[in-house]
Amino acid sequence: MKQKIGLNQKRNLFGWVFLAPAVILIVVMSFVPAINAFITSFKTGNGADLHFAGLTNYLRIFKDAVFIQSVKNCFFYLIIQVPVMLVLALILASMLNNRKLRFKGIMRTCIFLPCATSLVAYSIIFRSLFAADGFVNLVATKLHILSEPYNFLAHPTSAKIVIIIALVWRWTGYNMVFYLAGLQNIEYSVYEAAKIDGASPLQTFFKITVPLLKPTILITAIMSTNGTLQLFDESVNLTNGGPSNQSITMSHYIYNQAFQGVPKFGYTSAMSFVILFLVAILALVQMKVGDKRD
Repeated sequence: MKQKIGLNQKRNLFGWVFLAPAVILIVVMSFVPAINAFITSFKTGNGADLHFAGLTNYLRIFKDAVFIQSVKNCFFYLIIQVPVMLVLALILASMLNNRKLRFKGIMRTCIFLPCATSLVAYSIIFRSLFAADGFVNLVATKLHILSEPYNFLAHPTSAKIVIIIALVWRWTGYNMVFYLAGLQNIEYSVYEAAKIDGASPLQTFFKITVPLLKPTILITAIMSTNGTLQLFDESVNLTNGGPSNQSITMSHYIYNQAFQGVPKFGYTSAMSFVILFLVAILALVQMKVGDKRD
């Protein structure tokens, strides 16, 4: 006699049937390549002619001056750009969450619009803006801020600052949306009660908004850290890693080693896992620092 399948078992079965295609795609397109890349990271050789070499690639990384410079560059962007962007996004979200503010829908859209811009397109636009004959130099010389045009992209510090400005412009609105969603889940009566108690806007911001948005701030910080350490388009299209690799990022350098000249797939795989390790460590630290539960 056949055993009847219960309702819960049927639901579980249908759930797995619907999940199966996605799970298979994730395994085939993500996990299998990742495992192959990890195995490849222990091999050396050019092109498809690879042979096992143990930890040679990982030891080589510590002697590679350009890769070390790319790590320094990424952390420079991370330390400056991420805090500035998240603070600015939080301030804008708090301002645009005001119920009495007029045209806030239009303002939210305008701040978010840069996120819809193509990564390549906006990088090229910023390269044109900060070129020696670009709009920024034109305005600066007309206003006598600069006596002569300054080639921002030809100097290491100014090239990095241009990348930071571009990143802040593009991603602030993206993070602002997360904070707006979090703020709209906070009862407005909390702010009204604080106002009745005589709390200033600054006190309300630091005593109510920031503590209640802590989980959202944590997740945006982790995502921004992850994105900054994997930065690619801005380095390639805005500065081309110049001058002399002084603004190059880790992903850009990996791309150059893998697809320009003789491909070094073993070495680039090892560098990719170093990035993965850095992202995982920083995400873990941020979660530990951000989690204050007893």
